[in-house]
Amino acid sequence: MSEALSNLLREDRRFPPPAELAAAANVTKETYAEADADRIAFWEKQARRLHWDREWDEALDWSKAPFAKWFVGGRINAAYNCLDRHVEAGNGDKVAYHWEGEPGDTRTITYAELLREVSRAANALTELGVRAGDRVAIYMPMIPETVVAMLACARLGAPHTVVFGGFSASALRDRIQDCDARIVITSDGGYRRGAPSALKPQVDQALTECPDVRNVLVVKRTDQDVEWTEGRDLWWHEAVDKQSDQHTAEFFDAEQPLYVMYTSGTTGKPKGILHTTGGYLTQVAWTHWAVFDAKPDDIYWTAADIGWVTGHSYIVYGPLANGVTSVMYEGTPDTPHRGRWWELIAKYGVSILYCAPTAIRTFMKWGEDIPADFDLSSLRVLGSVGEPINPEAYVWYRTYIGGGRTPVVDTWWQTETGGMMITPLPGVADGKPGAAMTPLPGISAEVVDDAGNAVPNGAGGYLVLTEPWPAMLRTLWGDDQRYVDTYWSRFEGRYFAGDGAKKDDDGDIWLLGRVDDVMNVSGHRLSTTEIESALVSHPNVAEAAVVGATDPTTGQAVVAFVILRGSAAASGEQAAKELRNHVAAEIGPIAKPRQILVVEELPKTRSGKIMRRLLRDVAENRELGDVTTLTDSSVMELIRTNLSTPGAADDD
Repeated sequence: MSEALSNLLREDRRFPPPAELAAAANVTKETYAEADADRIAFWEKQARRLHWDREWDEALDWSKAPFAKWFVGGRINAAYNCLDRHVEAGNGDKVAYHWEGEPGDTRTITYAELLREVSRAANALTELGVRAGDRVAIYMPMIPETVVAMLACARLGAPHTVVFGGFSASALRDRIQDCDARIVITSDGGYRRGAPSALKPQVDQALTECPDVRNVLVVKRTDQDVEWTEGRDLWWHEAVDKQSDQHTAEFFDAEQPLYVMYTSGTTGKPKGILHTTGGYLTQVAWTHWAVFDAKPDDIYWTAADIGWVTGHSYIVYGPLANGVTSVMYEGTPDTPHRGRWWELIAKYGVSILYCAPTAIRTFMKWGEDIPADFDLSSLRVLGSVGEPINPEAYVWYRTYIGGGRTPVVDTWWQTETGGMMITPLPGVADGKPGAAMTPLPGISAEVVDDAGNAVPNGAGGYLVLTEPWPAMLRTLWGDDQRYVDTYWSRFEGRYFAGDGAKKDDDGDIWLLGRVDDVMNVSGHRLSTTEIESALVSHPNVAEAAVVGATDPTTGQAVVAFVILRGSAAASGEQAAKELRNHVAAEIGPIAKPRQILVVEELPKTRSGKIMRRLLRDVAENRELGDVTTLTDSSVMELIRTNLSTPGAADDD
């Protein structure tokens, strides 16, 4: 990256907080001043929102940086904080989850019921030889037993590694082997797009190369036929249901490993992100309460998968630590119809919705007439997570889902950070469409140039975190050196997130995506995010993805893949010409795409992330890389076909 990323787009729209929300907000402007005055004392105060069996001796040990210890000497149990303390306080009858299966079957689970189920599962795992420190792999669909399994592990001090149910057998194998898990919890399958989707066969295949796995616990969800290895495989209902529903939680050191979550490395094996207990639970509980302004009577829904960090932090540990009622949904947004999400919001009176920009742009493509058929008046806060949100998607979300009245909190954080880091607070900030805005109280971030110097307002660069934070990853599982090299070597003493960012004229932060997704066009460093935002601002465009492709003249050239809305899709060639001119008008000629491909769909993982790596392969006529993590691998063939159709031309 040269001195700075080009700062291309301007956004002047502002949305102040609703007066009623601001007046009763959990967090106010004063909280920032409090944290600035004494950052460590601020986090100690938030830690005391939890139950500690023994309080810490030292809040932060940073003496062996970049290896942090938070709340040193404190003793805590995550499951106790998520369940027992609420039941003991008389809130056992409060609903923890309204669970909705894709076929329409439902379960309502109270905190007391969840505690009993977790206790049974903890007793069953103990019977199978699981002890504190042992790793347990969880490969499950979005069913309540997934939460039960995680909390049972946390109760025992056994770190879990949840492997997303869309991953292949080889991905599961790699993760089991890397953290040496001896127990696997799975199900026969789950429901996806109206049909049973098998999981057990992937486990069986993975375990042909994992001889140290002793047992596989299998939840019966779909009643699919499964292969069975006697002595190794056990039905969940047979092993768990017979157990006592009483279990005394043991308290562990604050730095007891809570979970390992794997993220794909750009090369080589996946990285095992290690999160420990005390600091992580402190930050996810506080950020859930603060950023969503969570109240006791809220109905909260994170529309993500538990297999990703968003699910860990903001479906399981954060909401449960705060005693909140959540909605949990097994299936896809378009099964059995495209109004499924809005139907669920109306049914349960959801007041807080947290989802990904890719989902929002999909709903834009389908049209605002679909949510208009449902009563969404219960919504009072909307959240966005996963990647930068285009300003037009932000405004659409606020207008058509939030009724033009709800704050939108655009949250930046990572698997590595554990919890939210940069986001507006709904009762404090005037929302800016597309901006993550400011670090949360107690968080220190900066945008720097190549030399590590803070860039001025109006300029772009690299996003770094300048002080340790409670939920930070502690290391990469089994590889301390890779942890140092990956996150701490680019800027000495500072964590480099791998993301580009800019500061606007007010000093607020805008995320520009991974620095890998930055293009160098004729010496200008251009962010794919900003060009995508320009494309999506055109009324005919539902979604866009931009990549840089090698160009003999300019070094790299902009290649855009766009999904058009409704009737516009019929005019591919004319649309491509119009959109190139639109980008030139919005940003400038330097950002004008060399080529615009009109496509029906974009390659996405099941977490909703666009696989730009595959689009670069197409743009440069290379052989496609691995497509196993895509929602639908046939999408890439459709895109290849599009190369020879109208709308693919790079005409003027």
